[in-house]
Amino acid sequence: QVQPVESGGGLVQPGGSLRLSCGFSGSIFSIVIMGWYRQAPGKQRELVATISSGGTTNYAESAKGRFTISRDNAKNTVYLQMNSLKPEDTAVYYCTANLYYWGRGTQVTVSS
Repeated sequence: QVQPVESGGGLVQPGGSLRLSCGFSGSIFSIVIMGWYRQAPGKQRELVATISSGGTTNYAESAKGRFTISRDNAKNTVYLQMNSLKPEDTAVYYCTANLYYWGRGTQVTVSS
C-alpha cells in the first residue's frame, strides 16, 4: 500500500504561480511512476505530468512550458511547479503513485 497526500493548492490570480507537493508513505520501494492528474467540474480526470524513478518526465500539451514536475527521492515527495496559470487550469489536482494509488486531491482555483 502507498498513501499519497497532496498539499499546496489554493486561489491564485491569472498569470500567477503555485507549487503543489505530494508526500508518499507506505511501500515506497514499489513506486516507479509519480504523477499529477487533474479534474475540472464536469470533465474527466486528465494527465498533467508524470515522472519515472529514472527521472523521465511526460507532460500534457497544456502543461508544457508552464509546469515542471520534479521528485525528491530522499523525501519521498513529488512536486508540481505551476507558472503562468490560466483560469482553465482550475481543477482538483490529484497525486498518483504508479497510476494505481491516488491522493484525495487539492483544489487549485485560478481567478481574478
